[in-house]
Amino acid sequence: MKLSVIMPVYNRERYVVPALRSLLRQCGEVDMDIIVIDDGSTDGSAAAVRAMATDAPRIRLFQQANRGVAAARNAGLRQLPPDASFVSFLDSDDLSVQGRFQADLAQFRADSDLQLTYSLMTLADRIDDEALEPAADSRTITVRGISLSAALFDRALLTRVGFFDEEFEQSEDTDYLLRVFETGPNYRLLDTVAIYYRRHAGNVTRDHGGRLRNHMRAIHKSMRRRKADPSLPAVPAMFEFKNPTDWQRL
Repeated sequence: MKLSVIMPVYNRERYVVPALRSLLRQCGEVDMDIIVIDDGSTDGSAAAVRAMATDAPRIRLFQQANRGVAAARNAGLRQLPPDASFVSFLDSDDLSVQGRFQADLAQFRADSDLQLTYSLMTLADRIDDEALEPAADSRTITVRGISLSAALFDRALLTRVGFFDEEFEQSEDTDYLLRVFETGPNYRLLDTVAIYYRRHAGNVTRDHGGRLRNHMRAIHKSMRRRKADPSLPAVPAMFEFKNPTDWQRL
């Protein structure tokens, strides 16, 4: 059961090494292929990845001119090896939780019809990059939010859905997940944490105006598809804030 993890990178020299380490520590449990797409970084991101790949051949680095995150994700999909049966994503400033993939893949082994698992994410404003987990003094909140990194996909499902819409500068993940669930996959919502989401000043989601506009655009696209085809299945609730007050402070 080979798993490919796609990581788009753009100017994340400071964070990409811990992100990759969080994947590499799971390679003893999972047959993992790590596809890094450097989307025209102008800092040392590509050099940092290349240095890690020297000692970790599971990491494959591809570089392209800056075209945006949707195009970077598509580039990763085009580099999937023929023997990869499962696909996930990890943003280059986040961390994959130890043991996450082993546990998720066990779900697929137990149910041959399963096509998708979707887990929780813990947002943290301070990360211990040595321990690869939230720092002891970090403010955290655990939610079921919109994140491709919380999902583990059967490859056949992604083949059916196709590529990301490169017209989205943000919320390409919202659009893609809506399209995934509209296919009516056999999915399982898990109550385990898949990623530690690093809150920092450079988060794309800090651009609330742009994020909201693109998010609503993805919703409207889904509404148009549903109007054209009322038989499309319902999409599960994608936000389950455990403590909204803490979320606002974070």
